Amino acid sequence: MHLILTGATGLVGSGILNQMLPLIPGEISKLTILSRGPVPMAEGKPGATVIEHKNFNEYPPALLKSLEGAEGCVWAQGIAQSLVSKEDYITITKDYPLSAAKAFSNLADNFKFVYISGTGATTKPSMFTQLFSVVKGECEQALLDMFKQNPAFKPYSMRPAFIDTVSDPAVRAVTAHRQVPLAHRVAGTLGPLFRTLTPGLVSPTQDIGRVAIALAMGDGRRLEGSGIADEGRILENLAIRRIAKEGLA
Repeated sequence: MHLILTGATGLVGSGILNQMLPLIPGEISKLTILSRGPVPMAEGKPGATVIEHKNFNEYPPALLKSLEGAEGCVWAQGIAQSLVSKEDYITITKDYPLSAAKAFSNLADNFKFVYISGTGATTKPSMFTQLFSVVKGECEQALLDMFKQNPAFKPYSMRPAFIDTVSDPAVRAVTAHRQVPLAHRVAGTLGPLFRTLTPGLVSPTQDIGRVAIALAMGDGRRLEGSGIADEGRILENLAIRRIAKEGLA
């Protein structure tokens, strides 16, 4: 199966890529990574192709030609709200994935689009809801609306919580020098406490990767069970941890 991945140099994207690479060229026949720059983790890996792509709002015919046959995309590209302006945050968090989803939706008769969102996102915001929750929720809702208009397009949104790399040394190595917001650094120092007292708020990168891959390679059906919301297509962290352990029913 041919899959597409974005955000492969980020914390979550690196974790997903690290889970994808052992599946090539067996379960994943081809992996196309769209990235603004080099992806060190994928260098020299047969079956993994990195395409330099600068404007994630546009997908010219030549690029779409190279993506023909792809049956799923994991959209892990993102940025912390504190690192960019409000306008740039909306562009990166919502506009980019929606542009890609529209461009990719007809690549296959059953195309799965897995959007890495985050805990706190909501499709039902109030006047007091924080910006990141609103923007991610708007993207989730727009993907659901696309599904209603085009049943061949099967979206899922994953809402991980505290991203944990404690048992993923390869990811820690390739992301060691990335700019990290202060809040993330503080949360990182509290990792042992989170793992012990509130494991439900912890999202190991391996779990995120396993579930994202399973969804992108699956049949696109509606999910059921605890931690599943909004028409069976939004996964809270509870569902991510459960499916990572038990697999898709």
